[in-house]
Amino acid sequence: MLAAQTKEVAIESTSRAVRNSFLWQRIVEPVEPFLKQVAERLEEQVQTFHPDLREYARYALTNQGKQLRPALVALAGRSFSGLNDDHVNAAVIIEMVHLATLVHDDVMDEASVRRNQPTLASRWSNELAVLLGDCLFAHSLELAASFETPEVCRVVSGATKRVCSGEILQTQSRLQFDLKKDDYFQMLAMKTGELFGLSCDLGAYMSGIKGDKRNALREYGLALGTAYQLYDDCLDLFGTEEQAGKSLGTDLAKGKLTLPIILSLERASATDRRQLERLLLNWNPSQFPKLIQLMEAYEGLSGTQEFLRQHLVQARAHLEFVSVDGSLDHLERLLDYLAQQTASLGVTSPD
Repeated sequence: MLAAQTKEVAIESTSRAVRNSFLWQRIVEPVEPFLKQVAERLEEQVQTFHPDLREYARYALTNQGKQLRPALVALAGRSFSGLNDDHVNAAVIIEMVHLATLVHDDVMDEASVRRNQPTLASRWSNELAVLLGDCLFAHSLELAASFETPEVCRVVSGATKRVCSGEILQTQSRLQFDLKKDDYFQMLAMKTGELFGLSCDLGAYMSGIKGDKRNALREYGLALGTAYQLYDDCLDLFGTEEQAGKSLGTDLAKGKLTLPIILSLERASATDRRQLERLLLNWNPSQFPKLIQLMEAYEGLSGTQEFLRQHLVQARAHLEFVSVDGSLDHLERLLDYLAQQTASLGVTSPD
């Protein structure tokens, strides 16, 4: 009986993965040639590094996953005009900043897997990973400065500062059991939402969009990025390494309180709150079943899913302000895609 149930779960998981892949392909199909250009341009950047560093740079720059941020640049930009080389360069800059943050994140989290392969830090060393991440940040700003207008460098450097500031704030809040939801949402908007907002912002800017419409697209990106990080936080607790493409439980191991934990702490009885705090203070992966049980009792997952849906509603409202005759349909489909991904999360304990 157990074997049959396991087989059914495996089949359902595979089926869900196929459906998700199909939905994602529908969203990015119009900009696939653009994403290929971005990947090729990133490969070209490898050659700008010292010959002895190119292997590391290629490792960091050519394992790009879904290319979400370049896709946002293209989907925002194509809604108003044809895409051009400036859009490609903007996407390369943003993706390089993003990849630099991942290299540093993996060092801080002591993560061994990223996108289903060893992290750069685990394959070589923390020292090398930190310095390479610094090189990627510097190179992205050098590319941003190559535009004729200082506007690109201004918004890229500002966004990069806010991303790093968000990471610092989250690091400072480790094991602060009185952390408030509003403070947590601010961190998410900075550390993840910011680059989503920048992608939509520059996509619009490169297409000549200004003023309120440009700002509305940026706000759409901020809301989408915050929702995406909430989903990622849930994956770290309720997903699998195959789903997430990276090491799980890294937030717990580092004492980072994510929204499912924050909600559970807020709602728990005094006795259960003390138990949650003890689990988190003395974290061990063997305690996952107990932690999941407590979060399930206080709706940590379902509560987070509801806040995520609220951010998607906000994102959709910003789109409606800008959209004309379905011009932003693919950005709207991205909201539907994330909503479906979120709804598929279940309360299961990683092995």
